[in-house]
Formats: sequence, C-alpha cells, structure tokens
Amino acid sequence: MNIKDSIRIIPDFPKPGIQFIDITTMLKDGKAMKYAFDKMADMVKDYQVDLVVGPEARGFLVGAPLAYKLGAGFVPVRKSGKLPGEVIEASYQLEYGEDTLQIHKDAITPGVKVLVVDDLLATGGTVWSTADLVRTLGGEIVGFVFLVELTFLKGRDKLGGYPVFSLLEYDSE
Repeated sequence: MNIKDSIRIIPDFPKPGIQFIDITTMLKDGKAMKYAFDKMADMVKDYQVDLVVGPEARGFLVGAPLAYKLGAGFVPVRKSGKLPGEVIEASYQLEYGEDTLQIHKDAITPGVKVLVVDDLLATGGTVWSTADLVRTLGGEIVGFVFLVELTFLKGRDKLGGYPVFSLLEYDSE
C-alpha cells in the first residue's frame, strides 16, 4: 500500500509558499490508517517503550494509537494553559515567533522509557522541546517516530543522535 496516495498536499496553507501535508485524508481511510500504524509500530517493536509522548495536537492523533499498538501508556504534551494540574514547560522558536509546551509534573517518573511521536518532523523544534520536558522529569528517550518527515528541513539533525524513524519522507518543498 502506498500511504502517500492517501495523504493530500494543500498548497499555500497556512501561508503562501507552504505545502501543508494533510494527514486527515489518511486518517479517514481505515485501511490506510491501520497499515500506517502497524508499520510505525513495527519500526520500534524491538525497543522497550513504557510511555509514548505526543505534542498537541496531531501528535495525539498519531501517538495514542501507536501507544495502544505497543501496549504502552500515552502522555499528551499541550500548549500553555491547557493542562489542569501542576506542569513544567519548555519554549521553542517558530518561524513567526515562539511557542510554549507543557506536561504534567507527575506524567513521567525517573527511568521510564519514552518514545516521542508526532505526525510530522520538519525543523525538529516541537519534538526537541517535548524531549526536553521528558528528560527534565527523568524519563529516558528511546527514540522518535514520525508519520512524515520533511527531509529537506533537516530536523533529524537536531534530535541529538537518538534513533529517528519516519514512515514517509518528502525530499523537497
């Protein structure tokens, strides 16, 4: 099955010049979604994973089903002000400013093996900030998994030598 056939590209979203990779078309195709999550789970089947951590919002869409497939728990990382309990936070740079992510202080205990998952790897800022939160709480990153990687943005290079897996790669803008 060619998963790329089930993903659409939307030009000039959210601003001119951006080619948005829209995974919602894959998610509504049950066979394509099952195939994608099965393949992603196979990529990391030899790793011990206690928790999958996914950043808001599409990281939830990919992370929770992958956690289920791996028999692991899932921890959401949210944008500032969205979590009700005591949190820690990390800020990161965007093309157009800065954003902040938060995680519950009690979400991860020292020594827990964590897989960081998101729908797309671009520059790596979001998932690296997510990994910072995990490490601050004492979690051990076992790797990163993505549905899509935009290889031309070289986000993989920013992920500190950890194992990085992506199901699909796009080599140009």
